[in-house]
Amino acid sequence: MNRENISRRSFLKRSLAASAALTFSGLYIPGRVRASSPLVSANDKVNIAFIGIGNRGGEIAKELYKTGLCNVVALCDVDMGAKHTQEVMSMFPKAEKFQDFRQMFDKMAGKIDAVTVGVPDHSHFPITIEAISHGINVYVEKPMARTFNEIELMMRAAKKYKVVTQMGNQGHSEANYFQFKTWKDAGIIKDVTAITAHMNSARRWHGWNPHIKHMPMGEPVPETLDWDTWIGVAEYNDYNHDYHLGQWRCWYSYGMGALGDWGAHILDTAHEFLNLGLPTEVNPLYLKDHNPYFYPMSSTLLFRFPERDGMPAVDVTWYDGLDNIPPVPANFGTSELDPNIPTVAGGKIQPAKLNPGKEIYTKTLTFKGGSHGSTLSIIPDGKEKDIVKNLPEVSKSTSNHYANFLLACQGKEETRSPFHIAGPLSQVFCLGVLSQRLNRKLVFDRDLKQITNDPEANRMLVGLPPRKGWEDYYRI
Repeated sequence: MNRENISRRSFLKRSLAASAALTFSGLYIPGRVRASSPLVSANDKVNIAFIGIGNRGGEIAKELYKTGLCNVVALCDVDMGAKHTQEVMSMFPKAEKFQDFRQMFDKMAGKIDAVTVGVPDHSHFPITIEAISHGINVYVEKPMARTFNEIELMMRAAKKYKVVTQMGNQGHSEANYFQFKTWKDAGIIKDVTAITAHMNSARRWHGWNPHIKHMPMGEPVPETLDWDTWIGVAEYNDYNHDYHLGQWRCWYSYGMGALGDWGAHILDTAHEFLNLGLPTEVNPLYLKDHNPYFYPMSSTLLFRFPERDGMPAVDVTWYDGLDNIPPVPANFGTSELDPNIPTVAGGKIQPAKLNPGKEIYTKTLTFKGGSHGSTLSIIPDGKEKDIVKNLPEVSKSTSNHYANFLLACQGKEETRSPFHIAGPLSQVFCLGVLSQRLNRKLVFDRDLKQITNDPEANRMLVGLPPRKGWEDYYRI
């Protein structure tokens, strides 16, 4: 019997014993979770397994290890023989090593307290669901998953079984998080009506041919790479180097583009502390070189959020692309602006270059901020001195994002970006990507969690059927 059948038999044995189903409307996943206590003693190090140990996954592994709060018991990567996985492998020679996460869980689930999921977006869901089925805590890179439905299932699983979860938007444990919360609580950030968010640096697909007629042709699979496991639940394509090593981010089949990559670092605090939830409308205002395979060269997406909790409706406009720099307020500042570019209609200035970030417009004030942990400032600069001098002091972070996760596994802290907070944010990006992919306006019912104006788009909330052999993660 091959390894896939062994792993699936084990997964089904755990699942069928519960006589339940994993569906969009209901969820039951058996495991070894202790419902009212942490899995790890407050004085014990967390036994952790790193899944995905090259590139970004390797960076996550090193940051978690630096905290001194964990023991590394297992390493897993689909390409354990590649150059980019060797550094982390050499750091932990005694850790058990696997190429298939299913084999790792089958053999070691009882020895693992937590896992990291530092792999392509399309693989976040099955690994996370497998971990939760064993009662294992999960740190997963942003965005949480690739489809709206996958995120829904991940949130419900985490809630029911009370595992510790953290999405890897690191700014949620840095200065921006604490400043935004303090300013919101103090009434400085209030009556927000519009937010402009932007990421206008070059992306991996810039320069590609948008008139392609099919996905790239197959190439020989590197000898050390387990391509079948890399594909996982997603639609199968023969190996091509333009799917691997970060290139997956370019394709609708595997990644989430610029919005999924950067949105969680730019819009995270506004989404949480303004209680934005899910939008009622997503409108693709501009998609340059739209095609059905990879992301547009430039995108402008308008998200409309309704009134909620006494706060006014908010329009969030997302800009990406080298030629798609958004307008900014006249008093934005000059450090990143070309003074030779004239003012355009409405008293706005068109910058020649704009760092990733956001502008937040309220009825009385305008704020500007960067990405990740960058703090906000008030436009124009002179206003801020009078406003903030009497504000309560902004608290300092007690732990970075990695330590916060491990301390939560020990029961000492609560994670700042758990699935119930990170999930709706990630679902906003899923709706945005769906609008990009179809190049159509989507009208969304926040209560029913359904797209009401486009049956095809509504079906795509669930996505394509999982690949044969992987259905059990969606239907047990």
